[in-house]
Amino acid sequence: MSSSQRRVLLAKPRGYCAGVDRAVQAVETALDRFGPPVYVRRQIVHNTHVVSSLEKRGAIFVTEVDEVPPGAVVVFSAHGIAPEVRLDAERRGLRAIDATCPLVTKVHNEARRFAAKDYDILLVGHEGHEEVVGTAGEAPASVRLVDGAAGAADVEVRDPAKVVWLSQTTLSVDETTETVNALRERFPALLDPPSDDICYATQNRQAAVKVIAAQAELVIVVGSPNSSNSVRLVEVAKDYGAQASYLVDDAGEVEEHWLDGVTTVGVTSGASVPEELVVSVLAKLAGFGFGEVEEVEAVEEHMTFALPRELRASGARRPA
Repeated sequence: MSSSQRRVLLAKPRGYCAGVDRAVQAVETALDRFGPPVYVRRQIVHNTHVVSSLEKRGAIFVTEVDEVPPGAVVVFSAHGIAPEVRLDAERRGLRAIDATCPLVTKVHNEARRFAAKDYDILLVGHEGHEEVVGTAGEAPASVRLVDGAAGAADVEVRDPAKVVWLSQTTLSVDETTETVNALRERFPALLDPPSDDICYATQNRQAAVKVIAAQAELVIVVGSPNSSNSVRLVEVAKDYGAQASYLVDDAGEVEEHWLDGVTTVGVTSGASVPEELVVSVLAKLAGFGFGEVEEVEAVEEHMTFALPRELRASGARRPA
C-alpha cells in the first residue's frame, strides 16, 4: 500500500474542555501564587501525564484531606466532592480551592433542589466514579444509583410519581438515553433535569468521533484508562463504524501491527488530554506512513470558565 493511500482523520473538537483547562490552571496558579507544596485531593483530572507534570512543579496528590497538613493549601479536583469533604477541610483549617467543573456543580445544585422537594433522584452513572460519589453525597438519602440500562430494572423508589433523573456528565449520550428510556418504562412520571447533564464537551467529542469512525477502519483515542469520557470515546467509535479502536495514554502505546490493512486512521483525545500528546501520536503515525492529516470538525466549541473564586481574589497569600 502506498503512503499516498494512507490518511489520518483528526477529530475536532478534541482534548481539553473548559472544565479541565480551568482545573489545571487552578493548580498552576495556586503553585505560582502560594509556592509549593500545593496539595490536591485525588487526580485533578483523569490523565496520568497531567498529574505527573503538576507533581514536578510541586503539587502533592492525596486521597483524602486528612493527609494534608493543617493550614495548607488544598485543591479539590474537577470531578466534584461531597459536602462532608469540604467540612473535613474546614475542620483542619485548610485553605481550600474548589476546582469542581461548573457543569458538575450544576448537577450538585439540581440534586439538592430535588431532594429538598422530596423527590427520589435516579442518578445515572458508574458506581465508584468520583463524580458520582460527589453528587450522591449532596443528598445521600434521596439518590439511587442506576448503572446502565440493566440497573433500571432493579432500582426502587418511594413514590413513582415523584422521581427525577440526573446523570454523570461524562457518560455516552447514547447509553444515557437508553438507560433513561428504560427508567421511563418503569416510571412514566419520571422528570427530566432542567437542562442536559451530559456536558457539552463530552457530547461534542462523541459527535466528532461518530463522524470519523464512519470513515476509518481504526480509531485511536488518546486518554488515560481511568478517564470515563475517554473510555466512552472508544466505545462510540466501535458503535459507529470503526473495526477497531484503542485507548492509549501516549504515542509509546501505539502498535504498528494495528495498522495492517488500514487505509484511514481516526484520532481523537479525551477531555483531559493535552494537545502535545496528540501531536506525538500523529508523529508516530507519520513514521508508519500515515503522514496525511485531515482535521474533521463536527461542532464549533468556544466555552471558557473563569478560575475558581478563591484564586480571583486580589492579594491572596499563603496562610501563615
